[in-house]
Amino acid sequence: MGEVALARSKKNLGLRGAVVFVDETGFSEHPPLRRTWAPRGETPVVTVRGRNWKRMSAIGGLAYRPGRKAPRVFLTLHDDATRTAHVLRFLAHLRRHLRGRVVIVWDGLNAHRAASVRDRLAEYGWHAERLPAYAPELNPVEGAWAWAKTGALANRSESELRALADVVRRAVRRLRRLPATLAGFLAKAGLSFRRDVTSLCERL
Repeated sequence: MGEVALARSKKNLGLRGAVVFVDETGFSEHPPLRRTWAPRGETPVVTVRGRNWKRMSAIGGLAYRPGRKAPRVFLTLHDDATRTAHVLRFLAHLRRHLRGRVVIVWDGLNAHRAASVRDRLAEYGWHAERLPAYAPELNPVEGAWAWAKTGALANRSESELRALADVVRRAVRRLRRLPATLAGFLAKAGLSFRRDVTSLCERL
């Protein structure tokens, strides 16, 4: 992403501002399989639904704001592929919890570039910055998705999407209680919570 790209949007935001990284992913009734422990001679077996399994989509956000001890975690779930209406709903969800000016940092998904999304951001007085193409490692939310899929969701096959959604929400609630892990996602993306995020907000 780079600080030069973000710097254009940083005027007048001050320490009241927040930088919110946003990303989308999918979850399915077919679980991510990971190596696990088992008694000697007993191969672990995960029963899945064959080809007849369903998927759901998620939009997640990590909000970093100077003065807060830990980032905030946001999540919305929906059954379909992510479209403009889902992005607008997620922005409204953020709006209920964040005060002051906000910079949204996300990728080039078509739904992010929709005119109605630009209008909604302008209505809120928010600004969006786009990450470089093919650079998921720059988004801390990717770390959160990997954490969930290799932990709470690994080797877990659910019979319906409602049960899967409950597992995802419980994983997010647990993640909210792990500030060091959340800060680690930021560090993995090459940023420091105390230094870089504070510096970015001061220049907004």
